[in-house]
Amino acid sequence: MRASVWMRAGLRLMLAAVLLCALPAGHTQAGATFGPDLSRPGKERTLPDRLPDKPTVAPALTIPSEPLGFSAPGPIYLGQRWSLASLDFLDEDHLLFTFRVPGLIHREAGSNAESEEHQIRALVLLLPAGTVQAEGLWTVHDHARYLWMLRDGHFLLRDRDGITQGNAMLELKPLLQFPGPLLWLELDPTQQFLVTNSLEPAASATKPEEASSADTAAAAADADGPQPVGPSDVVVRILRRDSGQVMLVSRVRSTVHLPINAEGYLEGLRANSGHWMLNLKYFGGGSKVLGRVDSTCSPTLDFVSQQEVLATACVPAGAGKLVAMSTDGHRLWDGLTTNNTIWPLVITAADGSRLAREALAVTHPVNPYSPLSQEDIKGQLVLVFDAANGKMELATSASPALDAGGNVALSPSGRRVAVLNAGAIQVFDLPAPVPVAGAAPEAKAH
Repeated sequence: MRASVWMRAGLRLMLAAVLLCALPAGHTQAGATFGPDLSRPGKERTLPDRLPDKPTVAPALTIPSEPLGFSAPGPIYLGQRWSLASLDFLDEDHLLFTFRVPGLIHREAGSNAESEEHQIRALVLLLPAGTVQAEGLWTVHDHARYLWMLRDGHFLLRDRDGITQGNAMLELKPLLQFPGPLLWLELDPTQQFLVTNSLEPAASATKPEEASSADTAAAAADADGPQPVGPSDVVVRILRRDSGQVMLVSRVRSTVHLPINAEGYLEGLRANSGHWMLNLKYFGGGSKVLGRVDSTCSPTLDFVSQQEVLATACVPAGAGKLVAMSTDGHRLWDGLTTNNTIWPLVITAADGSRLAREALAVTHPVNPYSPLSQEDIKGQLVLVFDAANGKMELATSASPALDAGGNVALSPSGRRVAVLNAGAIQVFDLPAPVPVAGAAPEAKAH
C-alpha cells in the first residue's frame, strides 16, 4: 500500500523541523492545543554525575574479556565516536559480544578514511559460565554502529548498502539492499518498522520500490561495483521489516533521527520561546498532542516502549533534563542532569520496562571557551532506571569508555544488565521492574 499524500507531506514537514531545530515562534497546528505541561516542577531529582567507586549492586557473575580476544582500544579513539564493540542479550541467558579486531587497516583503491575495511569478531556466550556457543568473523567498511538486536533472538547487521539478519548460531542471510550506502537505521519499539538513512545519487528515483526485500532487489546498486559519483542526498525511509515495503520516503540534507512507534511518528514543534509541543502523527491519519516540554534546544525524543516517550531537553543553566511521559499525556517522571556529563546514550529493554543512560563523566562543563581534551574525561557513567517511575536501580562505571556506546546491554525482561567494565563483562541481576501504569498490549500497525 502506497503512502498517501498527506503522509508524505507530513514527513517532509517533520524532517524539516528536525533539520532546522526550530519552527518560527508561535507556529502551531490550526486548532491544536498544547495539552498538559510536562515541564512543570515536580519531584525532580538530579542524576548522579560522579563515577562510583564500585557498582551500587554487586555483579552476579563476571566473565573476563581478555580470554575472549578483546583488548581495550586506546584513548586515541575517544572523541571520534567510532563503534568499536557491541554487547547485547540474545535472550536472558545468552550474550552476543562483538568487537573490532586490532590490526592493520585495509583501504580499497580510491577509498577514503570513511570506507576503511576492518574485522569484527562475534561471540555468543552462554550464561553464567560465559561458554562460547558460536563464533564468527565479519568484515565491515565504516566505523558507525553496525548491530541492532531484535526481540526474537535475531539481530540486524549493517554494512555498505545492505542489511543482513543473523541468528544465535551467527548464520547470516541478506534482508534489504539500498541504492547507496546505508548510513543509519532505527526500529520502532514493536520492531515492525525500520527507519533508514541512506546516501544516494541526487538524480535517482524516489519511488517506494527503491528498497525492497533481498529477493526483489535486482535494481539496487552492487556493493562490489562502482559507487555513484556526483551530488548525493540522504534518503529517509520508513519500511516494514518483514516485507521491506516502503511506507514513506523523503530526501533530506543530512541524517535524521525519526522517533516512531507502531502508530506513527513523533515531532517536536516549537510553540514559542523555550516551549515545544510534542505531536504524535498517526500513520492512519490525524494527530495527537502528547504535551509540552520546556527546553532551550530542540529536545531529543525517543520511544522507550509503545506507550512511553523519553524527551531529553536543555535547561537554561546549560545542563539537561529527562522527561518521561506516557502517550496518553501523563508525565511519569523526570530528572536533571549536570553539565559534567556529555554525549549521553539511551539503551532500552525489549519490553520497555527499563532503560539505561550512559555518558562520559568530565572534569568541567564543555563549551566553546572550555573545550574537551582527553585528560578531561574521567570515565563513563552508567545509570539504570525503571521506565515506569524513574527509580534508579544501578549506577556503575563502564571501561574502557566507548563514546559510541556498545558496552551496556539490558536483557529482554529488564531483569539483567551487562556492562563491559574493568577487563570483564559484569552481569547484574535486578529485581522485577515496576510495570508502567496503564500499559497497553503490544499495538498493531495502522
